[in-house]
Amino acid sequence: MMTGETKMIGPRSVAFGRRGLIAGGLAGTAALLGAPAGLRAQPAPAASGQSAVIDVNRARTEPIPIAIPDLGAGAGGEAGRLGHDIAQVVTDDLARSGLFRPIGQAGSVQASGPAGDVPNFSSWRAIGAQALVTGKVEGAGGGSVRVEFRLWDVLPQQQIQGTAYTATQSNWRRIAHIIADVIYERLLGEKGYFDTRIVYVAGTGPRDRRVKRLAIMDQDSANNRILTDGSYLVLTPRFHPTRDQIAFMSYARNRPRVYLFDLGSGRQQVLGEFDGMTFAPRFSPDGSHVIMSVTRGGGSDIVVVDLASHSERRLTNSGAIDTSPCYSPDGSQIVFNSDRGGDQQLYIMGAGGGGARRISFGRGRYATPVWSPRGDLIAFTRLSGSTFSIGVMNPDGSGERILSESFSVEGPTFAPNGRVLMFWRETPARDSRGGGYSSRLVSIDITGFNERPVPTPTDASDPAWSPLAG
Repeated sequence: MMTGETKMIGPRSVAFGRRGLIAGGLAGTAALLGAPAGLRAQPAPAASGQSAVIDVNRARTEPIPIAIPDLGAGAGGEAGRLGHDIAQVVTDDLARSGLFRPIGQAGSVQASGPAGDVPNFSSWRAIGAQALVTGKVEGAGGGSVRVEFRLWDVLPQQQIQGTAYTATQSNWRRIAHIIADVIYERLLGEKGYFDTRIVYVAGTGPRDRRVKRLAIMDQDSANNRILTDGSYLVLTPRFHPTRDQIAFMSYARNRPRVYLFDLGSGRQQVLGEFDGMTFAPRFSPDGSHVIMSVTRGGGSDIVVVDLASHSERRLTNSGAIDTSPCYSPDGSQIVFNSDRGGDQQLYIMGAGGGGARRISFGRGRYATPVWSPRGDLIAFTRLSGSTFSIGVMNPDGSGERILSESFSVEGPTFAPNGRVLMFWRETPARDSRGGGYSSRLVSIDITGFNERPVPTPTDASDPAWSPLAG
């Protein structure tokens, strides 16, 4: 038995997006597979209250033991290589989440029993697996491949999911991330975040001659690409919620302004003409507006720009420094930081402006607030004394928790499912690359466990997580 959902998986940008997404990208339907003949099992989890779902809190202390042998183990040639590579990416995705424990001996157990696609469940139970992934890879003609996978609950001997994807061969990594997302959702009951990208600022050169360029990569650090040529400084890139577009701050022509960058064409355009500098952009949840800061006298105000008409509306006029605005997921509220009370703190106001109320009351200064996609938390950077911290609080300011502290940490961004934060950490480093300091990306679960470095080929800062793929 199985459950699933048929969906179309479309292409992504070619020139500056994922590598090789030419001629249709991930094309066709994701076909659903029924339970193989000869399998005698209880009804699928959807028919029995989703018994396969494990509470995330439990998975943090007892990661789910899952076996992921090579898809089509034993197959030779290109299909065998792809089957191995896809299984490895799925394994790595799930292991990095900290919520799964891939079984190391998976390759030593026969993936299927005498009935073809029916696993030998007793063998998998013997090595401690609770979940199992099987599948195969085969050519589909015209440079495409068909990747089939099945997810099994080992103890009750149930098939939880069965899906086949057809894609151009160059897109095999994306298929692997989608499979990992399906496994994550079916076993944990919440959306995955593996079929996503990270845009960030890549830094090279000594500190007094730093070159900062926009860069983009998959969430697992693969397919890293540089987007800008380094002839001007760039900061704070942010993804559009539905388009392959990025808003960022640029020092092109020595004028600090907000630009829009199209990932498909590489085209850039300035967002509005203002007397002062514009910075700290972020898209509205529906993608129709950009909210940002504009300098005015000795302070800065928050302004929202309509992307269709390019009309602008000023939301604050406090005479203070109001900056780093971010919408709530429903678009009804805005969190920002301001020194209007004499010190840099977090405030919330309605999306139309006015009625701002302070929500941060801990020790220190607060900055870079970002609302969780779930709407339940606001992440922030805090400076107290000489210590930087990354933390979260409830939208009313209660429940503040510090997740990570360091010499310098800054700029949190949420994964699209709200489960993981990414930020950047600067550390003293005596090397020619950093000129005395090195900056690296770091991820951490919102509960404060599973802190991990995120590899990049250069120094990295200002990360922003993409939405889930459509």
